[in-house]
Amino acid sequence: MKPIHVTAETFDTEVRASDVPVLVDFWAAWCPPCRVIAPVLDELAERHAGRLKVAKVDVDEHPELAGQFRVSGIPTLVLVENGEPTLTLVGARPLPVLERELGLVEQAA
Repeated sequence: MKPIHVTAETFDTEVRASDVPVLVDFWAAWCPPCRVIAPVLDELAERHAGRLKVAKVDVDEHPELAGQFRVSGIPTLVLVENGEPTLTLVGARPLPVLERELGLVEQAA
C-alpha cells in the first residue's frame, strides 16, 4: 500500500474516520527534508499495511489543515488514532527510528 494524498474534502473520511491509525505527513514539494522522508514513508506504508495508513497533506494546497494541527515546520508527522492526534513528530528520520517512535517495533533492551 502506498501513502494516499488527502485534501480538506477527503480528510475526515480518510483520516478521522479510519479504522486504523493514520500517520499524516504535512509536506511541500519545495521542502528538501520532505523529499528525504518520502521514500521512508512509502516503505512504512508498505511494511505496516493493514495496521497503519499513511496520508500526505500538501501544506501549500491545504493550509487550513496545517493550521488545524498547528504545523509550523515541515515535514510534520501527526499520528491520528480514533480521529484524534496522539503524537506529533517534526523533521525527517530514518525508518527504524520512525517505527520505534510510532510503537510499531519493539524497543531494544
